[in-house]
Amino acid sequence: MHHVEEAHVRAALQTVMEPDLKKDLVSLGMIENIHIDDRNRVSFSVVLTTPACPMKNHIRQACIDAVRTYVPLADEIEVNMTAKVTSGGCGHHHGEDERPLKGVKNIVAVASGKGGVGKSTVAVNLAVSLAATGARVGLVDADLYGPSIPTMFGINDAKPEVVDKNLVPVEKYGIKLMSIGFLIETDTAVIWRGPMASSAIKQFITEVAWGELDYLIFDLPPGTGDIQLTLVHTIPLTGAVIVTTPQDLALADVSKAVSMFRKVHVPILGLVENMCYYELPDGTKDYIFGKAGGEKFAKAQGIAFLGSIPIGREVREGGDSGTPFVLGAKESVTATAMTRAAQEVARQISITNACGCGEPS
Repeated sequence: MHHVEEAHVRAALQTVMEPDLKKDLVSLGMIENIHIDDRNRVSFSVVLTTPACPMKNHIRQACIDAVRTYVPLADEIEVNMTAKVTSGGCGHHHGEDERPLKGVKNIVAVASGKGGVGKSTVAVNLAVSLAATGARVGLVDADLYGPSIPTMFGINDAKPEVVDKNLVPVEKYGIKLMSIGFLIETDTAVIWRGPMASSAIKQFITEVAWGELDYLIFDLPPGTGDIQLTLVHTIPLTGAVIVTTPQDLALADVSKAVSMFRKVHVPILGLVENMCYYELPDGTKDYIFGKAGGEKFAKAQGIAFLGSIPIGREVREGGDSGTPFVLGAKESVTATAMTRAAQEVARQISITNACGCGEPS
């Protein structure tokens, strides 16, 4: 009986391209643990750049097809799909030694040009979606003027512990959480002056025990003020996700947010269009605020369009009940759209990290 050689399997897998990174899986170091037993049964692992990879099944099938085609002696083929989240080095203006958040692979800002576009809802459900894939995720409520994360996670009374002078994040649904709402009485109106706000954000970066994370998401206040700039200058952001609604006015405000991130050389991972339509009982879509505004805007700006999230009652119910809708209403069209958008965010992060430069292509 002829025996299948590891080199044959490796050569076959060199014909499989990673769809986004445009290189083969072998040269990208994504193939591990090739094993051939005495009956020519082949097994190997494919290490994806994120567990939220939307191309997982496509890549798996392409590997099986390649081995079948180029290694006809192979009997059974077993592909073990695993993931190791990549990091972009996160260091465009820091020496490695002084860099805060050393254990965090990717730091993502969720921003919007104006209020009322559901930015926090997107940030929360993005975090929950990524954590559900097995990634280690943290979420910072950096919207000091209207902290909503305690309510959205149903933990208004949570108080973080202090260990070795560091705040320990509160954990819920597998996510490490920090919010100014945990540290102040929630019914107290807080009027922050610029320097106070900047100082509070710096504390969330330097005095919280985040530990090892694949993704740390900052839910920013709307607009382009002090907090956004403090964040950009204090930590090396992997990139920004911008949330808008389809109306022209919202898109005009988004232009300012896009310009701000570009000015300070933060890659824009893409645009999420929220509240884009309402699905009627018969399945037709009512585009309340106009159609495809976000997609056209993203195209004109040369940034990735990450997806459209419809309006659904489950969004409000999830926000009020403390169970984010991607968990509480998993089967809804809204949850499906959000899960897809989260995969797209993870994908754009992988592309940005691979090219090590500017915005994802």
